[in-house]
Amino acid sequence: MQISILGAGGWGTSIAILLHSNGHRVTLWEYDRHYTKVLARTRKNKLYLPNIKIPRNIRITHSLTEASIGQDMLVIAIPTQYIRGVITKLKKNDFLDTIFVSVSKGIENKTLLTVSQIIRSILKIPEKKIGVLSGPSHAEEVCNFMPTAVVAASANEETAKQIQYAFNNSFFRVYSSTDILGVELGAALKNVIAIGAGIMDGARLGDNTKAALITRGITEISRIGVSLGARMETFFGLSGIGDLIVTCMSKHSRNRYVGEQIGKGRKLKNILKGMDMIAEGVETCRSAHQLIKKHDISAPIIEAGYQILFEEKDPVKTTYALMTRDVKPEYEKEMFEK
Repeated sequence: MQISILGAGGWGTSIAILLHSNGHRVTLWEYDRHYTKVLARTRKNKLYLPNIKIPRNIRITHSLTEASIGQDMLVIAIPTQYIRGVITKLKKNDFLDTIFVSVSKGIENKTLLTVSQIIRSILKIPEKKIGVLSGPSHAEEVCNFMPTAVVAASANEETAKQIQYAFNNSFFRVYSSTDILGVELGAALKNVIAIGAGIMDGARLGDNTKAALITRGITEISRIGVSLGARMETFFGLSGIGDLIVTCMSKHSRNRYVGEQIGKGRKLKNILKGMDMIAEGVETCRSAHQLIKKHDISAPIIEAGYQILFEEKDPVKTTYALMTRDVKPEYEKEMFEK
């Protein structure tokens, strides 16, 4: 297939290398003109994957037209809050024969749209031509061909399978799903919980606390997802609990790092100022907070995360406040009946 990746961060670069290894004709689009030249000349993404060589046969371009016209598949690997600006520039093009695949993990501020919903609302393409790819998959490991399993999802089963076959290989195993909403919500919301897990690490609150946070975190993610129409089982798969585990535990996780620094007493604005990469969970936390308020969904961990990030509440005191809420059953029957 002829495939373009929009976004040359760590994940976009890793995806380009993966697809190239599968025999596809790959183009990698970078928004910064100067950095495009650096990538093309050095064949290394020094900002995000400094030790990985980009194959010569991967075309690197700054031209959106060159990257988008005539592609069988367009992979969106841009931080969520910037996607609308890029996708809007593609409006005049004809994408009837193109499959769009989001590998970004977030919820847009204010609109509260997932990435597939942003694409569809701007380009007016059929829902069946849009999919997502998600799961526990750090770029640093995928580009080194370490065994990884993810899920490809689309409302259309055939599209999900096309994505599955395009990406699947001996080290990158892809399952398929038709619950695109569930896969996107799991991928986005786990970043918010991962910031909380980092806070536990930074504040040295212990493994018990972190395990409780992860477990109750997936309950909140599931509750939100099911309330919005996703399927419960999706959140106990690769894009839910799988992605949550790796993001909460890994040294590669930017979201966990942000939380860890907050747990150590640093201010959010100073942490973000010192990072080259974007931690999607920070802005997704804003969106998640809006979402639970709008739909009246109980999500105390996400609420606490918002208070710590944006209202500068004390992380340790906020954690103990969570512990002293009214007691309740572990599972609510209603969650499983929707």
